[in-house]
Amino acid sequence: MSDFFSSGWSYWITFISLGGVVFCLWLLWSQRQWLDNKDVTDTGHEWDGVTELNYPVPRWWIYFYLGLCAVAVAIMFMYPALGSNPGTLGYSSRAEAEADRLEQLARIKPEYDKYSSLSFEELAGNSEARALGERLFLNYCAQCHGSDAKGSPGFPNLSDNDWLWGGTPEAITHTITEGRHGIMAPLAAAVTPAEADAIAHYVRSLSGLSSDPTIAPLGQQKFATVCAACHGADAKGNQLLGAPNLTDSIWLNSSSRETIVKTILEGRTGTMPAQKSVLTTEQIRMLAAYVWGMSNNK
Repeated sequence: MSDFFSSGWSYWITFISLGGVVFCLWLLWSQRQWLDNKDVTDTGHEWDGVTELNYPVPRWWIYFYLGLCAVAVAIMFMYPALGSNPGTLGYSSRAEAEADRLEQLARIKPEYDKYSSLSFEELAGNSEARALGERLFLNYCAQCHGSDAKGSPGFPNLSDNDWLWGGTPEAITHTITEGRHGIMAPLAAAVTPAEADAIAHYVRSLSGLSSDPTIAPLGQQKFATVCAACHGADAKGNQLLGAPNLTDSIWLNSSSRETIVKTILEGRTGTMPAQKSVLTTEQIRMLAAYVWGMSNNK
């Protein structure tokens, strides 16, 4: 993170770390006259015959204070506390976390190896394998797609048979492994608001929604010019591009005319993060089989 923008951040952290120790030493040095005083003095405060005295600071306290400063400096040079400096011990919290993750994966690997001989369809139909896949889904997928996998606006429903990038076992596995990045380009530079409204009427008519029959033909003409390249002349989409089918009743965001117009003019973008750095090949296969099974009644 320190080198994400520039090396200046690393220098700033180093300055703060060493500056803190220097300040502590300066504070001790600035009080040297008071610390060198070995006499017990009277503060002048007295209450009920009890006089408040000012005792000198014990020498052991000064040495302890200096020792703490020395230990702080030593730790800064041994561990990565000075910006991007890795430290003399080479310690890394990321490496420690990765080692813990690999150790955990090694412990659970036999659980997944039991199902290595099963085909994709057999995995989807095996109750114990599905239980493993469900736990993986709840841990890594439910945050976006919901615990019931029915999605939400902007996040696809995985329990039906409508797929943006393909619903075959291979396509689902690839999506989980490598992730996806879908873009609906903003068309405000090529389409006026009135034309976008006409396209919205045409698109709604394709899926049987209410639309103005006097405006929809104008939208059909504009659709063929600016939309068909991705969604196809028949508006059934293109899974190679992640372009959705516009003729069914399944909508990623909303089927309202206002939302469709907004999408046309301002565009949309969506990212499915790659899971290959988080999940093993066996886990991805188990998760893909679970997702595939939901839309194939397994």
